[in-house]
Amino acid sequence: MLALKKRLEYFVREKNTLEALALAPDPLQIARIHQDELISLICALFAYGNAKNIVNFLQKLDFSVLKLDEKAIKDYFSQVKLKYRFENSKDIEQIFITLRRFVQKYTLKDFFTKNYQEKGVIYAFKAFIDEIYRLNSYRSYGYEFFFSKPFLNQPKSPLKRYNMYLRWMVRKDALDMGLFDKIKAKDLLIPLDTHTHKVALKLKLLQRKNYDFKAVLELTQNLCQFDPNDPIKYDFALYRLGQSREYMSLNV
Repeated sequence: MLALKKRLEYFVREKNTLEALALAPDPLQIARIHQDELISLICALFAYGNAKNIVNFLQKLDFSVLKLDEKAIKDYFSQVKLKYRFENSKDIEQIFITLRRFVQKYTLKDFFTKNYQEKGVIYAFKAFIDEIYRLNSYRSYGYEFFFSKPFLNQPKSPLKRYNMYLRWMVRKDALDMGLFDKIKAKDLLIPLDTHTHKVALKLKLLQRKNYDFKAVLELTQNLCQFDPNDPIKYDFALYRLGQSREYMSLNV
């Protein structure tokens, strides 16, 4: 345990820096430029697929469109045809409209904080997703993939993109922005992606081979043994070890 903790702490010191962030494409690079809770959410929820393609797409988005009225948003997307994997131009238009409606009623910080304080992080995600679907009747595969589908008590999927968003917003270090100051880092969940999952299995931080929400809970709980106040500080290092394939040469 002590040897693994020292190893993880070394990886954190090596990877959780702006210099390391710049070494490979990452949506956090775009989010950090803006230091904005809404733009960061969009960066996080588009963070699926190849990291280079994610960043290239995010660089094409004009986030100032979020401040326009709905007719102007529709006019903009009728002229600027954007597409990213599962989301076509109509999906992206409706995503922007939905988020504009959301921020006319709430701030993301207040919404997530209130629901977290009531029933925890998982409930905050559930409340957000439920509210999103109340705000707009539009449906498509790409739209629903972007926001994730509603769930009853606990999701089946890892909800990587939402957990990553809260990591960015709650933690405060060289990487994460710390814009939400009333959610505790100790309550965050690991933003489990396929890279992190493979590295965690290799390092024996995780037994569960299924890539699902139960694996998120298991890995988070195991990381709490190394730092109960900030277990998710290891996330970026584990991810980069997987993304770069460095983990394959690690001795265990």
